[in-house]
Amino acid sequence: MVHGDGRRIDAPSAFAGDDGRADPALRQALESGDAEGTLARLRQGARLLVPVVAVLEEIDEDGADKSSHMASVSLVQADGRRGLLAFTSVDTLKAWDPLARPVPATAPDVAAAALEEGADGVLVDIAGPIRFALDGDALRAVAAARVTNA
Repeated sequence: MVHGDGRRIDAPSAFAGDDGRADPALRQALESGDAEGTLARLRQGARLLVPVVAVLEEIDEDGADKSSHMASVSLVQADGRRGLLAFTSVDTLKAWDPLARPVPATAPDVAAAALEEGADGVLVDIAGPIRFALDGDALRAVAAARVTNA
């Protein structure tokens, strides 16, 4: 990538070869209903995709976008609990919102971000085909794995 002043920025990405498909071991654990296997794969650093969407801040006098920013997405339940959204693949993300942009991150990083943002959990593949909620002690255990996987 080239910075605005012409300097080249070479930032290696842990996800450079990522094709957007779900982690096979995570997908298998989810499909079989293996909660322990799912948690183990998440603690091991399975890649998740956090959706970001454009949020309109201003419109001009003609009704066109004037300014906007990108934001991650969370859902708030009627009881006030909030969950950060994450997806196992580009396909499951696009089934939820075709306009959302995927940002890859390890499951421990996503769990830690949810806790840092004050969320109560991470909602994985909210549009299906298999939904999974990561909360409570399991959320904290996956977030704690960020330190041990680093």
